[in-house]
Amino acid sequence: MGSEATKIYAPKAAAAGCVVIDNSSLYRYDPDVPLIVPEVNADAIHGYSKKNIIANPNCSTAQMVVALKPLHDRARIKRVVVSTYQSVSGAGKEGIDELWDQTKSIYNPTDDKPARKFTKQIAFNVIPHIDVFLEDGSTKEEWKMVAETKKILDPKIKVTATCVRVPVFVGHSESINIEFEDHLDEAEARDILREAPGIMVIDKRENGGYVTPVECVGDYATFISRIRQDSTIDNGINLWCVSDNLRKGAALNAVQIAEVLGQRVLKKG
Repeated sequence: MGSEATKIYAPKAAAAGCVVIDNSSLYRYDPDVPLIVPEVNADAIHGYSKKNIIANPNCSTAQMVVALKPLHDRARIKRVVVSTYQSVSGAGKEGIDELWDQTKSIYNPTDDKPARKFTKQIAFNVIPHIDVFLEDGSTKEEWKMVAETKKILDPKIKVTATCVRVPVFVGHSESINIEFEDHLDEAEARDILREAPGIMVIDKRENGGYVTPVECVGDYATFISRIRQDSTIDNGINLWCVSDNLRKGAALNAVQIAEVLGQRVLKKG
């Protein structure tokens, strides 16, 4: 529904002289439309003038590239392996309602709530399937993470993703394994991330020394925890990344784009 509305109204608004910040997926892969995460590629915003449209990325991509950017600047990323744990709010109100109704029905055998929005029961379950399946066996959500990371951050980075829907109302989590060209130890990675814009590092090796989706709801930051060396490759780091998908993954990023547009482009005009 979002892309359908964008298809109708975005070109009309752009033709009338407005700058459109689009939250749908319609223009994300258009080479003439910048795909922006302000902490990562704010300078690319100048490309808006080709069509008067700026695209907002997929929620799972947005939080990941915020975490990757400062590390890539330091040690150059070769490859990323990411597994996502995505909340039902990423599927809209219908997804939230289905989790709520199914969870209640588990305790009431006479009130069966079959899967409608999702392909299988989401309550007390995980579903390794978000969006449609593609010919190579990946899902479109996984393809989005690959294509958008290359467009936003660096086309040379190899990315492989497994995207999973989990019974969480709000907040996407990601387990990210990163292979670098140069050596980067976990202590330096932790220091770099602490100083990076948009990131909050909560990383203590004790019970509760990490962030979960429940704790990130309503917050603007992308939270990083569980930073540690990957001993199976020469230059590898593992980390845990959590963010409110309704904020940084959607509304907040769109507002930040508007702020960058005003500060860097429109004021000068």
